[in-house]
Amino acid sequence: MDRGHNMSRYARQIALPEFGRAGQDRLAAAHVLIIGAGGLAVPVLQYLVGAGVGRITLMDGDRVALSNLHRQTLFRMADIGQPKATAAAAHMAALNPECTISAITEPLDPMNAPGHVATADLALDCADSFAASYVLSDACLEQGRPLISASVVGTSGYVGGFCGGAPSLRAVFPDLPDRLGSCEADGVLGPSVGIIGSLQAQMAMAVLAETEPQSLGQLITFEATGHRFGGFRFDNAPEPKGGFGFIAPGQVAPGDWLVDLRARDESGPALPHATRHTVSDFDTSDLRPEGGRAVLACRSGLRSWQAATRLRGHWDGEIALIALGGTPEERTPCDT
Repeated sequence: MDRGHNMSRYARQIALPEFGRAGQDRLAAAHVLIIGAGGLAVPVLQYLVGAGVGRITLMDGDRVALSNLHRQTLFRMADIGQPKATAAAAHMAALNPECTISAITEPLDPMNAPGHVATADLALDCADSFAASYVLSDACLEQGRPLISASVVGTSGYVGGFCGGAPSLRAVFPDLPDRLGSCEADGVLGPSVGIIGSLQAQMAMAVLAETEPQSLGQLITFEATGHRFGGFRFDNAPEPKGGFGFIAPGQVAPGDWLVDLRARDESGPALPHATRHTVSDFDTSDLRPEGGRAVLACRSGLRSWQAATRLRGHWDGEIALIALGGTPEERTPCDT
């Protein structure tokens, strides 16, 4: 493609004084890691690919379902049953062949996160798992990579710029509520997801093009029912001490005290040598590891977090969490 035609594609954004040719060149040289190919990723992908981001790695382990289509409008009926990452990448290749998209049809986890974050200039959290959000934020904080994280459930959502010199997701959300909302249980409106996803794309472009004011250290909220925007800056928010980190099942060590908090009839991978307990069992100081690290596992990570909070009240040893795959009722505010 000749240079003149290339610049015609991006002429309207290059014309902005705060963006210009320098901003366009930064986009073209950038590598963006996007976690999740659901509702938030729909506007994110379309705007970043359309704007000329040079390279995108898209990770999602799910497949397209009929119930996705009212809000995940990038997909078509013919995509049902296909991996979301590969279907989305194919649609985006038709939008802008100058953008290289690598589709990875597996979820982000504590083992693969550091490697993927290390190769990217910017990470975007479009996932529907609070565990994935914390794993991604932890990796970005450790490696100094900026993160734009967003979440929507019902008619409410937020988007924020974390890490990369700003505080992490944990600094703003150090604790979890007793119950996490979900699209399955609480519903979600497609336009609400589209608005938050568009803001996420805007903040990502500001980071990549290095325009001012910077998005990092800023949280924006949106409530569709009252058509209200809000938000705040959190530039000086302290990083919490003693938070619970996530590990993958393959990172369990021989000396760990492994606890499975799932019911016996819950599906999911087996955890050999794990003992079974419920969250309420950890209300007593009699339940604690005799030594080593406590590793608490459940499907989404929510029960593990709750049990860890109780255990921390009477034991000060190391605690790690495992999220084996969430059920709808346990999922975080979603993409989605």
